[in-house]
Amino acid sequence: MLRDSFVLNILSTARSVENPAPAPALAKGVARLKVSGDDDDDQGISSGAESIEITPAVTPKRRIDVVAEYSAHQKSRETLNLVVVGHVDAGKSTLMGHLLYALGQVNERTMKKFERDAEKIGKGSFAFAWVLDETDEERSRGVTMDIATSAFVTQHRKFTLLDAPGHRDFVPNMISGASRADVAILVVDASTGGFESGFDGNGQTREHAILIRSLGVRQLVVAVNKLDVIEWSETRYLEITGRLLDFLTGCGYLKEDVRFAPVSGLKGVNLAHRITADNTPELAAWYRDAGDVGETGPCLVDLIDTFTMPERPVSKPFRLAVTDFFKGGTFSSANSVSVTGRISQGNVQIGEHVVMVPGGEHGVVKAIDVDFVSEEWAVAGDSIVLMIQGLDIQHISVGSVVCTPERPIQCTTRFEVQLVVFDPPVPITNGFPGLLHIQSLSIPAVVHRIIETFDQRSGEVLKRRPRHIRKGATARVEIVTETPVCLELFKDSKELGRIMLRKNGETIAAGIVTAIFSR
Repeated sequence: MLRDSFVLNILSTARSVENPAPAPALAKGVARLKVSGDDDDDQGISSGAESIEITPAVTPKRRIDVVAEYSAHQKSRETLNLVVVGHVDAGKSTLMGHLLYALGQVNERTMKKFERDAEKIGKGSFAFAWVLDETDEERSRGVTMDIATSAFVTQHRKFTLLDAPGHRDFVPNMISGASRADVAILVVDASTGGFESGFDGNGQTREHAILIRSLGVRQLVVAVNKLDVIEWSETRYLEITGRLLDFLTGCGYLKEDVRFAPVSGLKGVNLAHRITADNTPELAAWYRDAGDVGETGPCLVDLIDTFTMPERPVSKPFRLAVTDFFKGGTFSSANSVSVTGRISQGNVQIGEHVVMVPGGEHGVVKAIDVDFVSEEWAVAGDSIVLMIQGLDIQHISVGSVVCTPERPIQCTTRFEVQLVVFDPPVPITNGFPGLLHIQSLSIPAVVHRIIETFDQRSGEVLKRRPRHIRKGATARVEIVTETPVCLELFKDSKELGRIMLRKNGETIAAGIVTAIFSR
């Protein structure tokens, strides 16, 4: 069970060749990405743990200065990756499905079909959830299992939506989606007993909030859902927001970066449009805009529209962590493959040569889809489908990283992390086994050596070579994996330099990579 007695400050710090074949946009609707020694010296530290020799790429006849193009059109290209998290049955998929419908992303005909089909199996209230829950198993069970993606636009922002599962059995999938996010919506159930089941005990409200903060998400909107069930009670709303704000600030969120909105996902209240005294008098009676007492408070879209854009490292070496891959795509041949993921840093364009790590196989980019639209180039922050010629699908796996050949990512089985320990069932000792999560990759690992524990605020070393690490401690440890993993130092990449450690279905620690060793 995760507790709120620790602070995660340690983790907060974290287009073309001539006449290319046109790439069609992806199918309308919602696309799904399935994610399924002891010496103390530092002589083993390597600036590039795996050396990959690649024949210099042939420069395309005509190249785009992507950095210049992005700078010139930055405003129109700015996209925020938004993950929706929360306890199972909090209404995440219904809320976001209704929001997409209200924003015109789902047409009336499609929505009517969802309603009819949901009624046939006795799940009429799940119709809006079906906008995002596409598989038969998800619809029959009424539970989101995989990450689903969509895209929508507000007045000031473009968003890539990542709908994450809430059930504790699918936390690894949730981590995969949240690792690609810039900002988040945390959905909580305001109904009697609903909030408590998610927040107290082993509920996922706490764990999800801690996980997304550990993964670098700083800006958060809390959607207090199902408030209509208790007649828009202001007392209940204030109770929930008060408890959550105390918990979230204790987890490392800044108070000014956390905002709340009372909503009803099922009825569509206060999602895309502000409520009025005519349509929702019970809520309008007390939900007011702090800046104008005469105005009702902001709706959900108003709040997410004010998220600030993070700085995109578009000039750094290209990195794309693979979340899914498949044969075919726009460019199809015997040795071509499509990979999906979010660009962590750098940029890529059609005609460019890339290398897949691990393995060192290289290929040529033949087409790029950015948020379901064909483009000539893409930059850090974009969620893309990259179609590459020259790669063998048998040498690709979830967790592989597509890189620039001149400066590939480091690959190793041994590295050092600065670890914050949450609440493990037993103290962590040398040889402690667990499941390591890096982006979408999940792999067995061992805490090979505990180097020292230290005070997180002052940096003062408390004990060298301790026998174990307990709850709430901060430590420097060495981790060893069974197979090579792709990593960057946290100081070089805040996305590819973060790790999670889980055991027996619980997240027990999170950390940042401080050294990478030769294998």
